[in-house]
Amino acid sequence: MSRIHLIGGEKGGVGKSVVARLLAQYWIDRETPWTGFDTDRSHGALLRYYSGYAEPLEVGRLENLDRIMEAASGEEVNVLVDLAAQTERDVHNWAETGAVLDLAEELGIDLYLWHVMDDGKDSVNLLANLIERYGQKGRYVLVLNRGRGEDFGMFHESPAKQRAAELGAAIIELKALHKPTMQRIDRLDKSFWAASNSAPDGAGQGLGLMERQRVKVWLRSAYGEFERLGV
Repeated sequence: MSRIHLIGGEKGGVGKSVVARLLAQYWIDRETPWTGFDTDRSHGALLRYYSGYAEPLEVGRLENLDRIMEAASGEEVNVLVDLAAQTERDVHNWAETGAVLDLAEELGIDLYLWHVMDDGKDSVNLLANLIERYGQKGRYVLVLNRGRGEDFGMFHESPAKQRAAELGAAIIELKALHKPTMQRIDRLDKSFWAASNSAPDGAGQGLGLMERQRVKVWLRSAYGEFERLGV
């Protein structure tokens, strides 16, 4: 059975692309077939680090978004879609005009709506909107990104969380990676695997021993959450 993973959250800066990169690396490490679509035209992370698996996707045209369903309707595969900020309006229009969730169920495709969150009010409100839109038809995965917030009390006390729980939403936590280490990975333009497995070269381009160790520990934690989800 194929699965579609729409990695959203709508607002910028919550870590959607980090989650997409982690899922991509998780599947590669486990030799699990996957293909990806990157909707960020300016600096798409999937295209930058996983160009052999991902391709660009312009969400402004319905026929472009149709490629997501086409990719999932063949051989069994995970289809990963990294949704840039402010793209979900087009995705919602595509899903509603084509009754995409109904079609996925008819074809035996699991479609997951990932909502990546920081600890702010906007993320909670956007979650409420997502649940109101799709209700019982949605398969929700809520990601509390500790790299973008420390106190998720507002979420835990919200009616949105209660409603999500009633609908069987999965909730996972993404631990924070040491900020200077994450910044260094970005400056080096490396995938998480390359960052954790490459010692510095002669020019000092690479992570030190303990930085690489921290990345490995962080990856193990994220992979444990994905295993718990069964993705």
